[in-house]
Amino acid sequence: MHPLDRLLRPRSMAVVGASDDPTRIGGRPLAYLLGRGFAGRLLPVNPNRATVQGLAAFPSVAALPEAPDAAIVAIPGEAAVQAVADLGARGCRAAIVFTAGFAEVGEEGAAAQARLVAAARAHGMRLAGPNCLGLFNAPLGYFPIFSASFENGWPLPGGVGIASQSGAYGSHLFAAARDRGIGTPVLVTTGNEADVQVADVIDWMAASEEVEVIAAYAEGIGDGPRFVAALEAARAARKPVVMMKVGRSDLGRAAAQSHTASIAGDDRVFDAVLAESGAHRARTTEELLDICYVAQRRIFPARNTLGVVTISGGAGVLISDAAEAAGLPMPEMPEAAQARLKALVPFASPRNPVDCTAQAFNDMGVIGAFAESMVSDGGYGSVIAFFTQWGASPSMAPRLRAELKKVLDRHPDRLFVLSILAPPERVREWEADGFLVMEDPSRAVVALAAMGRFGEAFAKPRPPAPVLPAVALPDAAPNEAEAKRILAAAGIPAVPERACADADAAVAAAREFGFPVVLKLLSPDILHKSEIGGVLLGLADEASVRAGFDAVTRRAAEAAPGARVDGVLVARQVAGAVEIALGVLSDPVFGPVCMVGLGGVFIEVFRDAAFRRCPVDEAGAEEMIRALRGFPLLDGARGRPKADVAALARALAALSRFGAAAGPRLLSAEVNPLMVLPAGGGVLAADAVVELADG
Repeated sequence: MHPLDRLLRPRSMAVVGASDDPTRIGGRPLAYLLGRGFAGRLLPVNPNRATVQGLAAFPSVAALPEAPDAAIVAIPGEAAVQAVADLGARGCRAAIVFTAGFAEVGEEGAAAQARLVAAARAHGMRLAGPNCLGLFNAPLGYFPIFSASFENGWPLPGGVGIASQSGAYGSHLFAAARDRGIGTPVLVTTGNEADVQVADVIDWMAASEEVEVIAAYAEGIGDGPRFVAALEAARAARKPVVMMKVGRSDLGRAAAQSHTASIAGDDRVFDAVLAESGAHRARTTEELLDICYVAQRRIFPARNTLGVVTISGGAGVLISDAAEAAGLPMPEMPEAAQARLKALVPFASPRNPVDCTAQAFNDMGVIGAFAESMVSDGGYGSVIAFFTQWGASPSMAPRLRAELKKVLDRHPDRLFVLSILAPPERVREWEADGFLVMEDPSRAVVALAAMGRFGEAFAKPRPPAPVLPAVALPDAAPNEAEAKRILAAAGIPAVPERACADADAAVAAAREFGFPVVLKLLSPDILHKSEIGGVLLGLADEASVRAGFDAVTRRAAEAAPGARVDGVLVARQVAGAVEIALGVLSDPVFGPVCMVGLGGVFIEVFRDAAFRRCPVDEAGAEEMIRALRGFPLLDGARGRPKADVAALARALAALSRFGAAAGPRLLSAEVNPLMVLPAGGGVLAADAVVELADG
């Protein structure tokens, strides 16, 4: 049994606080359970009534004739805590706590919630809530929920499960799906998540027979590893996860001052976690429902491409723009196929989008030939056919349906979306034939692109767990030279340099490296040296080095009188390199996270960075690098030599292994800039910061 089976598939249920009034919180779920034919035994608990809604009632939990698998708790305050304790003692193993007034109302409520959880855990009981709306498993007639949304209709048959932290929004998603004709057999709301979290529900849905597509809504993630494991369970089961996550909070901690921490924010890390598992983050309810609607077909092309057949050139351009924005390739039709289509309709545009023009409706066979060629010759995984109001025309639609149905029947493995304007009854006819129908072709593009990303994630094997290095961190935060030594041992080489305690040593080092050189303040307490004038470039002679030493140490004393100053670093100046930033930081939810972005000050100006949980292998590191908007700078843009991307990927993978192995004392580590030399030249760390927690 799954740990949530007692909660979601019980054989009996108690209702503590059961009401005879089917419109009250304690009465609605009982009325729903009775009305929808729940086959399990129902045990109302109400000390003031002999019967509740026609069922024999019991004065207390202790008086129940049997231990129920699950129970609803719909009584206020501390009585709810006692009810959970009584249920656990009676042998109940799952409770849905409607009661509010716990952690959501402040410290006193949080203390009461802690007592509630302790009462449940003392007996191995799982809790949904408190402060939750409830849940349903419609195929079982199981509706322990007090939402009034069923007054407008019950869940439709289908395969989309909903896991929602918010009760009101979860029921809104169910109702919106129902009104779109999308079947939602299961809804679980988790409320305060004192025990059961959205992650647990996703994990149950990944293993369930009732659910094929998982829609989720969350305001925060309480347990990062638990959430990641649930996403991985869904990926392994080939069940797409479409998620809305709202809210943005500050990732940074007082001690974490690196560029990496300042530009991350848990929202960007959350995006990276979803992408890693192949889940899709929906921006709107409309987008979430669109993707669930298409995902119900269970067709996930791992090498997705889009073909478009249209009677409108303008619509073809609109779809092409949307496809480029969504990253969905639209390769041209083969030349031989273009010639054949041109022979059928000389004024057609047969490339892709294929514009057969409205004139083709004079011969519906031509429409069928164009659509067939798109699939068989073009080989597209997804097809959009834009026929606007022709899809509902009494004089045209039946013949059009017949022609397109032949194509679909020959290619059942393709996603075929019709963009038409039609009343609901016409739409249902098209859908009964196996077509997806969406009015807005741009929305269709977004949904089809998501199907390809699901397919890529399902087809991609998980890399083996890497061997992590042994990491020994110093007792105190290191200065730049020490940070570079630590990271060099982890696999990130540094620019040749020397720590110098006085001006004479700085001049001697510069002579050895050869001019010009870089001179930098060396202090573990001043992380952003350039902001106080503590970095000098292009020092071309001994006099400028000597003057530079005096200047940067004086500026440090003026800007941060209490800072420790260990002298300066003198380094060889590297030319012809692309400056990149690498970093790892400790995310409070998901643990160590690695980052790559444009280097220098540009990382904060352009915020062009990619994130992923540590560790990543070299292939994953290169994916992150190539995802940067600034990647062309590494790839030979505007006549520049191609940079050593392979060496950069090795460095990023090495830093991610260091981050995964370093443990909780590592707050962040950053190399900025990392000088990426032309192909074959490797990489060199020009600056590094390692931040550690005390103790």
